[in-house]
Amino acid sequence: MAAVGWGGQAPVGFNAADKETLFKVARESIRAHLKNQTPAPPEDASPALCEPRGVFVTLHRKGRLRGCIGYLEAVKPLLAAVQEMAAAAAFHDPRFPPLQEEELADLDLEISVLSPMQRIFKAEEIEVGKHGLFIERGWARGLLLPQVATECKWDRITFLEQTCCKAGLPPDAWKDPDTRIYVFTAEIFSQRAPAPQTEQEPQPR
Repeated sequence: MAAVGWGGQAPVGFNAADKETLFKVARESIRAHLKNQTPAPPEDASPALCEPRGVFVTLHRKGRLRGCIGYLEAVKPLLAAVQEMAAAAAFHDPRFPPLQEEELADLDLEISVLSPMQRIFKAEEIEVGKHGLFIERGWARGLLLPQVATECKWDRITFLEQTCCKAGLPPDAWKDPDTRIYVFTAEIFSQRAPAPQTEQEPQPR
């Protein structure tokens, strides 16, 4: 059976300047929301950052997940999507209380830019370590990013079961013919919290 795909543009590469711009916009968006301000719209972006892309922004603090929200589909230009999803992950992930200002100093960021979704029909098509999973049946939908299976050391079946659970479905729902399974890849890059600034001792003349 032919594969079915959806979800946006084919993957493109991002250079160091693109990544730095994404992280800057994400952090500035979070800071603005902490001050009840509207973040400034992104300017002077490279063509790669202006393409509509699906993207997830993940926050960690002291090695623990602190928020993760994103767009599954390419509904907005990437830079605008990151700006919006950074704030959403910080303040609107229902699993966590809203971020507080004192947490910002040690907040690590991870940005996952998604490829288009590709529907599969056999579990054997899933490559753990490469693919993320999106599962839907009826109104139930669940997604896990590629790095989750690697970090948790899951095999293919556990990955499927956990994605079903994320969707609020029974663990074996992936076997149901009415359940649709999609794979995707992601370009993932992360940034540790900025190192604290220390005052320099005056040097003798």
